[in-house]
Amino acid sequence: MEDEEEGARPCKVVLIGESGVGKTSIITRFTSNTFSSQLMSTPGGNFVTKNMIIEDENQSIKFEIWDTAGQERYRSLIKVFYKDASACVLVYDITRKSSFDEIKNYWVKEIKEKAPEDTSKKYKIFILIFIYIVLALAGNKNDMYEFEEVNNNEGLALAKELNAIYLRISAKDQKGGIDELFKSIGKQFLNPKSEITSNMTKEELKSKGEKLMRDKIKNNKKKKKCC
Repeated sequence: MEDEEEGARPCKVVLIGESGVGKTSIITRFTSNTFSSQLMSTPGGNFVTKNMIIEDENQSIKFEIWDTAGQERYRSLIKVFYKDASACVLVYDITRKSSFDEIKNYWVKEIKEKAPEDTSKKYKIFILIFIYIVLALAGNKNDMYEFEEVNNNEGLALAKELNAIYLRISAKDQKGGIDELFKSIGKQFLNPKSEITSNMTKEELKSKGEKLMRDKIKNNKKKKKCC
């Protein structure tokens, strides 16, 4: 759903990742619901906007989306783009292990170094995420899952380490989870203290659900006793 710009909260989102992982395709699918396999590599960076209502928060967000070049020679320029970003989407291609390794070995390190200097190294990344920027890890080209070189558990593990939103998506597929990705970013942007459940395993989600049920039963019992 879209809304007029008036009253919408601006949220600058920067997409980062190796060339060819599908950053431009993700943005095109989100903003115009189209896909083309003939898109050219982004030179430097491109900028688009789209408004979306985050229904759970009853708030409209104006996503200001920056598409960055994946080539190594543009890295210094990309740092300028995400300097004041509200959210950063780390994109890799699930069929190309090198794109995932670049996220782990280069971009995670870069983001960690932006954390406050007076904070212990152990907690830098967590403070950065909760106070300065929302992180999302997106494994694109999920429509080609049979050729994957990065499995779901590897993605989950990195997302958990970063306390990042995690989704496997497909820009090619009209129902490939692109809207869900931006809705998740919007929710976390509006409510940064909320727990991120997208990076939990099925077992962890089940355990969390069981705990919530137990807590609900306990609270109901307390209410009955006090009355």
